[in-house]
Amino acid sequence: MQAYSYVDGKWHDGNPPVLGPLSHATWLSGIVFDGARAFDGVTPDLDLHCERSIRSAKAMGLCAPLTAGEVLELCAEGVRKFPSGTQLYIRPMFFAETGWIDPDPASTRFMLSVYESPMPDPTAPSSAMISPYRRATPESAPTDAKASCLYPNSGRAMRLARESGFENAVILDQIGNVAEFATANLFAVKDGQVITPAPNGCFLNGITRQRVIKLLRGAGITVHEAQLTVKELLDADEVFSTGNYAKVQPCTGINGRSLQPGPIYQRARDLYWDFAHGA
Repeated sequence: MQAYSYVDGKWHDGNPPVLGPLSHATWLSGIVFDGARAFDGVTPDLDLHCERSIRSAKAMGLCAPLTAGEVLELCAEGVRKFPSGTQLYIRPMFFAETGWIDPDPASTRFMLSVYESPMPDPTAPSSAMISPYRRATPESAPTDAKASCLYPNSGRAMRLARESGFENAVILDQIGNVAEFATANLFAVKDGQVITPAPNGCFLNGITRQRVIKLLRGAGITVHEAQLTVKELLDADEVFSTGNYAKVQPCTGINGRSLQPGPIYQRARDLYWDFAHGA
């Protein structure tokens, strides 16, 4: 895998050592990140991902030493290191070097990784189980940031799902309604109308999620942002996900019930690909 990483004003090949055993980010999780994509020579919504990285840093008590515009320029510079059209993952990060329990904002450092990462195959199996694990609330975790400390919970949900014969997990909120997949935002379709869980503070209102909602509504498709129960999810005609890593992907089953990629999913994917390529 070809990768370039930007740390302390310099580009490095691969995965340079950065964090030490005394770094706040290493032992107390004072680190946030964002993710963007480059593919087919385009970088859809890269500016929005860079802006969110700054907001995440602030929400975690960090003080970003770069502006969103400066992060954007560095991301574009990293992309240009690869042949045009290479499928890349773009990951800016801010982290604290020092602090006791809470991070010292003055110690915030920046690093950026740009590396080859093929887009997931939309025809691959992508079934999911309803996970016993729940999303945290804003009172119990920094859910308003794309914080690395939130991801171990997704990791154990994914691990249980794979051990149970599924590829992904549906995670519920604290009162038992659908929040999202372990890895992406969730959309369900019933009778030609789309419903997606309304942001309630326990999951990020994803950039790709917002983009797909806008595109679907612009195409005349009804999209409801509302409470989604497990029963409604299990009764859905189609289920699909949106997220930066895979963009728009179908779900092929929930809790053992098989699903097929449907016309609304395909419309959402086509609309997003047209948008990404400047249509």
